[in-house]
Amino acid sequence: MSEVNVKKDKIIALSELKKGEKGKIVRVASRGVIRKRITEMGITSGTEVQVKGFAPFGDPMVLGVMGYRLGLRKSEAQDIFVEVI
Repeated sequence: MSEVNVKKDKIIALSELKKGEKGKIVRVASRGVIRKRITEMGITSGTEVQVKGFAPFGDPMVLGVMGYRLGLRKSEAQDIFVEVI
């Protein structure tokens, strides 16, 4: 298995991370107003995020981003791709 394949296996949607797991943003696939709002909150390529928890019923998810907490709907998080770290 080459190094490229190993890295590809670690890239998943942000919505798939479990509580306590960390990831580095590799791509934001959202478009329009939602993409603008997400990037204004600091979710950009290279940013590290950690899943701090989930609201009752599992949505939204609470993320730790650059020293603050951010609530994000899973529908928004499924268009954000992270490298698991």
